[in-house]
Amino acid sequence: MASVFGRVRDLVSSFLRSSSSYEESVNLFIKEFQKELIRADVNVKVVVNLTTRIRERALKEEPPPGVLKREWFVKIVYDELTNLLGGDTTPDVYPRKLPWVTLLVGVQGSGKTTTAGKIALFYRRRGYRVGLATTDTYRAAAYDQLKQIADAIGVPFYGERQGNPVEIAERAVKTLLTDYACDIVIVDTAGRHGYGKEEDLLREMKEIADTIKPDEVILVVDASIGQKAYDLASKFHKWTPVGSIVVTKLDGTARGGGALSAVVATGARIKFVGDGERLEDFEVFNPRRFVARVLGLGDIESLLEKFKTLEESEELKKRMERAIALGKITLRDVYHQLRTVRKLGPLRKVLELVPGFSFLKLGDDVLKGSERNIDKWLSILDSMTYRELDDPGIIDRSRIRRIALGSGTTPGDVRELLKYYELVNRMLRDLKRGKLRIKGIDVPNLGEASE
Repeated sequence: MASVFGRVRDLVSSFLRSSSSYEESVNLFIKEFQKELIRADVNVKVVVNLTTRIRERALKEEPPPGVLKREWFVKIVYDELTNLLGGDTTPDVYPRKLPWVTLLVGVQGSGKTTTAGKIALFYRRRGYRVGLATTDTYRAAAYDQLKQIADAIGVPFYGERQGNPVEIAERAVKTLLTDYACDIVIVDTAGRHGYGKEEDLLREMKEIADTIKPDEVILVVDASIGQKAYDLASKFHKWTPVGSIVVTKLDGTARGGGALSAVVATGARIKFVGDGERLEDFEVFNPRRFVARVLGLGDIESLLEKFKTLEESEELKKRMERAIALGKITLRDVYHQLRTVRKLGPLRKVLELVPGFSFLKLGDDVLKGSERNIDKWLSILDSMTYRELDDPGIIDRSRIRRIALGSGTTPGDVRELLKYYELVNRMLRDLKRGKLRIKGIDVPNLGEASE
């Protein structure tokens, strides 16, 4: 499925390198992105809705301080694709109760029977007692195939070569739960109907579901199913509401956009993916990790790291807003400020996100000096006691020597940090009183250490 979006990672790289205006670059990316999604067999409605959301966000949202607009656009594409595939979290794959009955549905050729074995092996290896059952009386080899898989992985099996599939399903669940004391029962179903009518197949799935009342219905989707996936998934979901999806055959050259269409059509999440013929070639689906691979974000990993610090910048924002309201900053606030600056970029950019803080107009030498000393000052703060962080007034000559020794710095370095702290506090007091004084402030040269 890594080829779902074809040249998408190349489009991302071209977008980041483009010399055109931001809006022109966005529109060109959207146009080419739409082409790639449609080539990948993603349903046209899905493509339009997805790219519309991306364009609207890209042209309306302002990036956080320290993040370029083009970088923020990549984050928007990343988030929207991830949301389409299920969001931030890995799906909950473990049964919410025991026993647990799973019904597999899908068309012929989607790999349902092999997938049934893969799911059974996944749970057996995690300590569950799993049972496999087949209700497929139309495909001659269905019974033998699933029985062989069950024997190979050492789990109980139930099936009948002939008879009513609905009644077989009922007997299978009862036998595996009662006679074999299974925790999990996986019921495989037919992918085609003897009369060649799709409606008959769907009706049979519904009758089986109504009879055995499964705890979960899983739709198995072939990665190469193409445009018809949307309509097919919609039909299955209408007759037998789908709870989750397994995408199979991701190891081939299939473009796989049909799987995305199935996600949208059913509102279900992709739970597992199969990427090989062996029963072990099976893993829990992780939306963010998958999208990162598709977009080639491994090549711009530093960009993702930058976005991971946005929560820290929000914490800094809250702290600085509180400092402005109180007219006082603490050394704990300084610590959070310095950590965020180290990750997000220039201090001035970080402070711009705090309403009112830009009015402090800290001199460039103050800002540049603090940025040069970030690692040193963080070490100093790490060497302070909680009491010293909360009440710097108690830091005398002997404490300065102890802090310097513990942080591998000089007493002058410690005094520089305290001067920075006092300067910002003085400006905050003046801001609170409505009489911020810029002229006449003796701004220390924080870029040079002194004893």
